Amino acid sequence: MLKNTAFTLSVLVVVALAMIFPSLFQQVGDYKLTGLIVPLLMIIMFGMGTSVGIKDFLRVAKMPKSIAVGIICQFTIMPFIGMSLAIISGLPPEIAAGIILVGCAPGGLASNVMAYISGANLALSLSLTAISTLIAPFATPLLMSALAGEYIPIDAVAMFWSITKIVILPVVAGLVFNHFLHGKYPIVDRAMPIVSMVGIVVIIAVITAAGRDNLITLGFTLIGLVMLQNILGLTLGYGVARLIRMDEPSARAIAFEVGMQNSGLASGIAVEMGRVASMGIAPAIFGPVMNINGSILASYWRKSANKFNKNKNK
Repeated sequence: MLKNTAFTLSVLVVVALAMIFPSLFQQVGDYKLTGLIVPLLMIIMFGMGTSVGIKDFLRVAKMPKSIAVGIICQFTIMPFIGMSLAIISGLPPEIAAGIILVGCAPGGLASNVMAYISGANLALSLSLTAISTLIAPFATPLLMSALAGEYIPIDAVAMFWSITKIVILPVVAGLVFNHFLHGKYPIVDRAMPIVSMVGIVVIIAVITAAGRDNLITLGFTLIGLVMLQNILGLTLGYGVARLIRMDEPSARAIAFEVGMQNSGLASGIAVEMGRVASMGIAPAIFGPVMNINGSILASYWRKSANKFNKNKNK
């Protein structure tokens, strides 16, 4: 919990710095810092592969119904929430498309942290993150073409290759490392979570600095929209799971998997499309927003679970 709080505070601090001193996060000499985003994402995805492991994919066979419900929710609820908010927002097309992009980029590791803190079904959360990450190269371009095509031109094939490069290849490399070398280089196991957190903080700072002018103009509107997007995702994910009578820990896991997206991946796609200062703003805002909301919900659920267990043991 302390690490998660420190991470969220770090994000808020760098966002404030990037807004006040944008030049610090835009360029060093002749090098534009936006060039760091994709390599950092690849490192983060490699870290995901080293931490998730092949065993998490094998769990799918043990919980097919829960996995199916979670995947369907992930690739329907958030994309259509994003599209609906983009339609009613009245925002410029490229910025509105960024809201849809957030909804179409599932598989963030933050959901696993929140599932652990809240006492949710962690095995289900890990499995859903792993499977949705592998599906994303195919599903995200198709969803973006269908839902965001009227806002910006979408090259589905180019997006597929971008996601494959950013996500699939590093994750596979991480899985291979985990399978053959796990425990042999303990410094890697200890360092990757820290490297991942630092990488996400740097990415958010660079994107915030790049889109500072748009943020000043549209900041409050965008913050409100992505906060609503996150809250609706958490609520509907949980609600659907409970509606079909899934147990409480599994419903909590699905809530976090649906509501907490891979904002880093969405940012990387925006960079690859050359629209980091417009399309990349919503993902940059969504990251800290989902961590704050997710931390509050996870803490509440953990406290409620502790009270239930105390009463049960009396």
